[in-house]
Amino acid sequence: MAEPAEQSGSAQRRVRPAPLIFEPAEATADPEHFFGLEAMDDPRELLARATELTLAFRAAADRAVEYQAVAAAQLADPGRFDRLTDADVAARADWTEDYARKMIEFGRSLMRANGRDREE
Repeated sequence: MAEPAEQSGSAQRRVRPAPLIFEPAEATADPEHFFGLEAMDDPRELLARATELTLAFRAAADRAVEYQAVAAAQLADPGRFDRLTDADVAARADWTEDYARKMIEFGRSLMRANGRDREE
């Protein structure tokens, strides 16, 4: 499980990682194939592309965690008639109840920072 990332406010700029290129189905069927890295002979080129992919996957994971947190906060919103408890959110996301509480609060802070609190 990923922990909520600490945010330093709206002044923090997002780094734009290298775009992830989706691989054709035939390429992904080969378990040794991974974004063409296995075919690279030049170690400099391999290191550069592997580093780009690592940064892109990290950025994607961080962004996905933020979306998880916002969704958890929305589901636990006391203003919803179908509001979920912390335990219900935890069960849906396969988290502990304590982690669900932290993610719900993280999501609320993200929503406040983006001006989305109670607008939706």
